[in-house]
Amino acid sequence: MKFGKKTAFAALVAASALVIAGCAGGGDVIEEGGSGGDGGSGDGEMYIALVSKGFQHQFWQAVKTGAEEKAEELGVTITFEGPAAETEIAGQLEMLTTAIDKNPDAIAYAALDPEACVAPLEQAKSKDIPVVYFDAPCNGDVGLSLSATDSKVAGALAAEHMAELIGGKGEVAIVGHSNINSTGVERRDGFVEKIEADFPDIEIVDIQYGDGDHLKSADIAKTLIAAHPDLKGIYGTNEGSAIGVVNAVNELGLEKGKITIVGFDSGAAQINAIKDGTMAGAITQDPIGIGKQVVQAAYDAANGKDVDEFYDTGSYWYDKDNLEDPKIAAVLYE
Repeated sequence: MKFGKKTAFAALVAASALVIAGCAGGGDVIEEGGSGGDGGSGDGEMYIALVSKGFQHQFWQAVKTGAEEKAEELGVTITFEGPAAETEIAGQLEMLTTAIDKNPDAIAYAALDPEACVAPLEQAKSKDIPVVYFDAPCNGDVGLSLSATDSKVAGALAAEHMAELIGGKGEVAIVGHSNINSTGVERRDGFVEKIEADFPDIEIVDIQYGDGDHLKSADIAKTLIAAHPDLKGIYGTNEGSAIGVVNAVNELGLEKGKITIVGFDSGAAQINAIKDGTMAGAITQDPIGIGKQVVQAAYDAANGKDVDEFYDTGSYWYDKDNLEDPKIAAVLYE
């Protein structure tokens, strides 16, 4: 299933099986590297296994919060786990394989690599375990639904604000978090396509990838700034990328606003950087809404109900002028 908007980037990683023993009671949430219940809570409750992209960013903690809230509302048991870093594709696949081995009522999955997950999810299909996706899908035809931000729309929104902030002309660069998983690809492409289509006087001079890691992204940003002395702006495609850029300009001692920084996601560090003028603004998603929606979709699929192919949970621009707006405050997280 293509979900109407996802592009495949093949980077096949072999999945290895890893069986982890353990039990989780009703309402338990298992964090990174943990073990979930063996086929549910044992008390007749529905059990849904969620495998995330990671735990290192506050975004995933917010998704987990939403998933927990919806699970409590529905009276189901969930486990929520993910690798320590979003580069750990093999580790995530081990978690997925373990989840499948526990025979949950449904699986919710956020793919780091859209090709590497195809084979394990075929195993889930063979066991009649319904699969739904959140944030980023797997290729193939196993998944029934995707709960996510429309990342190309969000990338275009970032481009519009970058263009306005730099006066519609000049050099900009991108510090991306991935050129494999769909969120990284589409947030980049949405930005690039919008600039190329509507802002001919803006040149994207370079695109580099720091894996969403603060230190790597900071080093990349320093290199970009040194190589392009006329650089007007840098777009960071996730929390780690954006904070890496913020750290770079701070470490270089640049005047606040000399480089226009547009970020993505929320978190205390980005909010503080916007308040103090280091960052111009950012795109936020609704991670709590994503967590709630994917658990609802998994619950409905496990009960044999129809689910929508794509649930767009939205994207929003925020800056120092609208941080206190109730609609924006509701989708920010620290």
